[in-house]
Amino acid sequence: MKLIPTRIPDVVIIEPAVFGDDRGWFMESFNQERFNTELGKLGLPAARPFVQDNHSCSKAGVLRGLHYQLPPHAQGKLVRVVQGAAFDVAVDIRRGSPTFGQWVGVELNADNKRQLWIPEGFAHGFLALQDETHFLYKTTALYAKDSERSVLWSDPAIGIEWPAGQLTLRLAPKDEQAPVLRGADLF
Repeated sequence: MKLIPTRIPDVVIIEPAVFGDDRGWFMESFNQERFNTELGKLGLPAARPFVQDNHSCSKAGVLRGLHYQLPPHAQGKLVRVVQGAAFDVAVDIRRGSPTFGQWVGVELNADNKRQLWIPEGFAHGFLALQDETHFLYKTTALYAKDSERSVLWSDPAIGIEWPAGQLTLRLAPKDEQAPVLRGADLF
């Protein structure tokens, strides 16, 4: 497992060790001890234990986000794509953070097998780039509807450069009507 820092130091890309031959390939998709050790090498705190796994399937152009939960149910997320491709985004929503309002985006797909660690205090979203994009994420807190919040995916103050290209965007009403960062409940 190799952790790659992003321009927001708390968000990291994880590249698993993949062992392949003429039969196919094998990889360890998660190891809590190794993950926390590698975070520590970057000067980052260990992740709380994961308590819930989620799996979504999206058509090309589906944009989900930007979602987060407020304390005491704040979630860290470890995300990956096992089929298809997605542009995955984390936005720092921690008031007082030197990277407040900044975003990081990375393509996750079945071929590159990359994962993204998004700690608590970040809004998260993704754009499915292909039909049948299967997105998996582990969370450090259970889903809590009363703590769930969102920020508008197209907030110009954040300025996410979504790679929509020729895709027709499809959003849930709650994502279309989410508040901008300036008007959202934040950390």
